[in-house]
Amino acid sequence: MTRVAKFYKAVETGKDGGGFVVRLDGKTVKTPARALLALPTSKLADAVAEEWRSQTDIVDPTAMPLTRFAYAAIDVAPTHRARLTEEILAYGKSDLLCYRADAPAALIARQNEAWNPLLDWAAGRFGARLRTGTGIAFVDQSAESQAAFAKAVQGRDDFALVGLHSASSLTGSLVLGLALTEGRLTAQEAFALSCLDEIFQAEAWGRDAEAAARAERLGAELAAIERFLTLSHP
Repeated sequence: MTRVAKFYKAVETGKDGGGFVVRLDGKTVKTPARALLALPTSKLADAVAEEWRSQTDIVDPTAMPLTRFAYAAIDVAPTHRARLTEEILAYGKSDLLCYRADAPAALIARQNEAWNPLLDWAAGRFGARLRTGTGIAFVDQSAESQAAFAKAVQGRDDFALVGLHSASSLTGSLVLGLALTEGRLTAQEAFALSCLDEIFQAEAWGRDAEAAARAERLGAELAAIERFLTLSHP
């Protein structure tokens, strides 16, 4: 999906078969692969329609995250489910929350306080008990934890799979991705946990404008992922 001049005036939603659709001047929106943009809920269809409605002279895909995620759920997830699942599970093998600082003591304490409850939640919710380590050395995870994560991921529908893939990729953590997907964390909470080290350093040394802009952009993207997950399911 690329930037194009706006080519429509009216945006409406409707029902088509088993899904909800968006129509531009009466024509149903298709995905880049020319499939019907059939959405699972009327709430998501309304939100996607509002993205199209809010475009001005240029249709800008970067301002339409829900539409982009829906395209991925329809065009990518059904035919590339195994690859998406493998990429998601890779974050469980090297989860951000498992790599701890060895100094200073204040950062160690903050990581333990913030991250340990999430690892305990993953162990209780999915049966995936992850090991932690200090420094950059690889932390080997058990086959049992990986099997438990695989079971947790594989049963999700295409829309949830895309949301989970996006959240895990953005945070560098399958645990945070699952916590967001299941409503254990909000996007704001998950993003703060994924940036704990950076926040700690910024408190001591300050944050430059470039880093602040990047954090704002990524935080907004994770918020869009949360909204997509929420709207995709009744």
